[in-house]
Amino acid sequence: MYGVKVVTGAAAAVLLLTCAGPVPVLADTIEAALVRSYQGNPQLNSQRAQVRSVDENVPQALSGYRPKVALTANAGVQYSSQTQLAGTDFATGRPLKPVASGVTTPLSAGLTVNQTVYDGQTTANRVRAAEGQVSGAREGLRVLEETVLLNAATIYMDYLRDSATVEVQRSNVHVLEETLKQTRDRFNVGEVTRTDVAQAEAQLAAGKTQEQTAESQLVTTRANFRRIIGNEPSNLQPGSPVDRFLPKSMAAAVDVSLIENPNVTAAMYGVDVAFLNVKINEGALLPTVNIQAAVNQAYQQQLTIFKSFNASLTAQLTVPIYQGGTEYALIRQSKETVTQQRLALDQTRDQIRATTVQAWGQLEANKAQVVSAQAQVTAAEVALNGVREEAKAGQRTTLDVLNAQQALVNARIALVTAQHDRVVSSYSVLSAVGRLSPQVLGLATQVYDPSVHYQQVRDSWVGVRTPDGK
Repeated sequence: MYGVKVVTGAAAAVLLLTCAGPVPVLADTIEAALVRSYQGNPQLNSQRAQVRSVDENVPQALSGYRPKVALTANAGVQYSSQTQLAGTDFATGRPLKPVASGVTTPLSAGLTVNQTVYDGQTTANRVRAAEGQVSGAREGLRVLEETVLLNAATIYMDYLRDSATVEVQRSNVHVLEETLKQTRDRFNVGEVTRTDVAQAEAQLAAGKTQEQTAESQLVTTRANFRRIIGNEPSNLQPGSPVDRFLPKSMAAAVDVSLIENPNVTAAMYGVDVAFLNVKINEGALLPTVNIQAAVNQAYQQQLTIFKSFNASLTAQLTVPIYQGGTEYALIRQSKETVTQQRLALDQTRDQIRATTVQAWGQLEANKAQVVSAQAQVTAAEVALNGVREEAKAGQRTTLDVLNAQQALVNARIALVTAQHDRVVSSYSVLSAVGRLSPQVLGLATQVYDPSVHYQQVRDSWVGVRTPDGK
């Protein structure tokens, strides 16, 4: 009795994460899932559009180097009445006042060109600040790319874990049903008591509850898989760790993270932009030099003048003396912003260092947990077989068999969880050091290059259409 053979599907589910076996023709892989998430994630595509909008800050800043041209034209109807002193009336001795009056249609057109020659380096600093904003936006995009890829890898492994857990629980219910059937048969022949039957029934009821809970969790995970990856999970291949892309030691990982993590580099660009804003505000205290050229052609501006033409070329020097104190307040304010950005950079570095150390430690712990969980499963299988044999000889009770069976189920679920955590933690470390990217992973996808759009718009003088034709 109690010679219930463990269903092989449960063991296969446990090994799903480590042994690929024969690869199904239409099997999905974690790499393919990462590609779909990288290409189609709405949040990521929205951030890419945001980076493209920041690119336009550079041509806006460069416009300070370029001339400003304005064309003006006027047309209308004008009535004029002019009285002029023209001699004396000899009869009365009064002066003659001839009157000239009439309606004219004055027309004029003018062209004005303004060119800034010197503005206290304000334009140059604005260009550098805009370029810093572009670089910072690109690093922000890298942060989101890493987040999206990490979320995709995590949900992929979550589905493998939860589907394997369902298989383990289903196998457990099948075994418990067989155990209950055999216990009832033994009860009918007087080998066990009613208590043994009740214990088997209670364990089966608990097993069914655990199975239903696992299935409910799998439904939730499937919905999240669809949200993050973009398709329904089907025939997933096992995922594997990405240790080959990691630094060799925790110290090396920390050093790399402080240089390559996009959160750190984005904070560094934030310091640069804040410093340049100080220089921009200081430009308000410096003189400016402008040159203006103007031409104007006018018709019928006066009754006695049919046409006139004017042209001018002037240079203007403006030296600010006092402007109410606003410029000084802006300079002080921007200097405090620099201090704040530098402190934020220090805080970011500390946070990244702690995150990297934590992720590395978790990875090492998960490696050990996989080994321990595998040993636990092996020992639990041996123990269960031994308890069953002893139960046949009357040396063990039904409760002992049920407890041993539950211990094996718990061990298998612990192994599934440990294998899941092992893979996810390797991706977490890769993200912490700043190397979770399609290039490093070698994903079969076209990598989005934000510099392409930047080069397309940087030196654009005119035009309202975006490079993609909108």
